Amino acid sequence: MQELKEQLEEIFAEAELVSAFGELTLTVDSANIIDTCLKLRDQLAFDTLIDLCGVDYLTYGQSEWAGDVSNSGFSRGRHAQGEKDRHQQRFAVVYHLLSVSKNYRIRVKAFVDEAEPIIKSVTGIWASADWYEREAFDLMGILFENHTDLRRILTDYGFVGHPLRKDFPLIGEVEMRYDEDLGRVVYEKVSIEPNISVPKVIRKG
Repeated sequence: MQELKEQLEEIFAEAELVSAFGELTLTVDSANIIDTCLKLRDQLAFDTLIDLCGVDYLTYGQSEWAGDVSNSGFSRGRHAQGEKDRHQQRFAVVYHLLSVSKNYRIRVKAFVDEAEPIIKSVTGIWASADWYEREAFDLMGILFENHTDLRRILTDYGFVGHPLRKDFPLIGEVEMRYDEDLGRVVYEKVSIEPNISVPKVIRKG
């Protein structure tokens, strides 16, 4: 990993490179994502995109869970995180790359604008990005410029919103059912009450 780190520092001198937990994360400007990925593929032999996802950093580092509840026998099972947001930008696209020939792995991160979360598609570099980018568009609302078939892949075509965004309601916006009289599926306002599910760990002893 040290050899790869030195190569990355030389090629991407202006980017942020972080080494933690035995992994390298390269954070680049979203405007430079194509140039960055081409260099990673052509100069460092990262020939395989193994994953791509969107990340929502809204309320990252914050928590509404009560930490001091051990007297009741229940614990939220988490560490205190503080109340300040750790990121100035809300959305990021994360790429996980593999060099088969060199057995290198790297994570590449690019933040996108919250009002217009747009970044160029890397399908021309790694064909495997196709459905990953569609998933990030569907669930996070991130747009991939020059993608040839950018449409929803997991939710219905008439679905409203992006369910992996942190401000998306847990019960959703609408519910659907089959109407016998109409002979088709109909959409209606959600009829169930919101329910916040908080994981608990029971401590014995």
